[in-house]
Amino acid sequence: MSEQPEQLKIKALQELEGVTSADKLEQWRVRYLGRKGELTLILRSLAELPPDERKTLGARANQTKVSLEEALKQKEQVIKEAQLVAAKKGGIDITLPGRPLPAGRLHPITQTLHEICDIFSAMGFQVVEGPEAEWDYYNFEALNIPPEHPARDTQSTFWIAHGTGNREKSASVNTGTIGAVSPSVRYEMEGGEKPMLLRTQTTSVTARTIAEVGEGKRQLPIMVVEPGKVYRYEATDATHGWMLYQIDGLVVDKHITMADLKGALYEFVHRYFGADRKVRFRADYFPFVEPGVEVAIECAICRGDGCRLCGDSGWIEIAGAGMTHPDVLRRGGIDPDVYTSFAFGMGADRTVMLRYGVDDIRLFYGSDLRFLRQF
Repeated sequence: MSEQPEQLKIKALQELEGVTSADKLEQWRVRYLGRKGELTLILRSLAELPPDERKTLGARANQTKVSLEEALKQKEQVIKEAQLVAAKKGGIDITLPGRPLPAGRLHPITQTLHEICDIFSAMGFQVVEGPEAEWDYYNFEALNIPPEHPARDTQSTFWIAHGTGNREKSASVNTGTIGAVSPSVRYEMEGGEKPMLLRTQTTSVTARTIAEVGEGKRQLPIMVVEPGKVYRYEATDATHGWMLYQIDGLVVDKHITMADLKGALYEFVHRYFGADRKVRFRADYFPFVEPGVEVAIECAICRGDGCRLCGDSGWIEIAGAGMTHPDVLRRGGIDPDVYTSFAFGMGADRTVMLRYGVDDIRLFYGSDLRFLRQF
């Protein structure tokens, strides 16, 4: 019994020298230092010895345990280093590039807005923006759409009730809420305050830009494009949404004619849709321009022969435009006898749908990455 710790130590260390793998090392640890290992059994048998012998043999057995544990740690380090060397030689090629990380991208409508603005910027236009929560004056009245104008019947508007007007007549709309309210009820609500709304068109920025001339905040001539969100109180379907993106444009200078308008929009269509795309201008009515035109492009699917996408007409409308009405200029302090102007407006959502042949606007506002990654 008195020779067992030293003999066990010599035996264990000799055996440890031949261990070359982590699995073998674990087997060695269990055999000598485990709960039922040989050294553990010696330590447990000390209780049967006389006190003096127990003390002496116990000290030697503990010293053996410390030596074996230290040898175990050293062997673990040697095996780990050997594994790293082997991995560098054949298991891992450290010259390979790392795994690619997925990169975020701009939304297709955002890409479209940037591209359209870049096209007009190259022609000398300045990009300006305006508030989405707008005064009724800039959204309607400054654009020749007074409260009694029939054009308001075509505008489905989110009105913002915020004032202290006739509370009996406006009881159906709480202060500080947003809802669809008819123009007549909304003006009864006004009570001397200026009504607000979520803008239905970015043409409100056109009205603000013209007003800045009369206020001395902007100098003539003007060449601006005005991108942004607009809001309509409408049901959502394949071609309509309650929120969409528009881009309006405005040019004010001396001797501006319809030829300048046509030249600017021809250039945009050819740069965005392709140099071979045909463009059609046809008379149309908008309250804030006179004369007004509808701008259409040749259908990309049938090339003018007629198909389901273009309603068998061969053409698809992309914008409304015209010569800015003299009254609109006059309200901003611009003399229409000296300066003339043209304006246009288009839907960015519709533009990207026509370019890529997408037939459902809701796809752009969903979360299907399989669709969005195509752009």
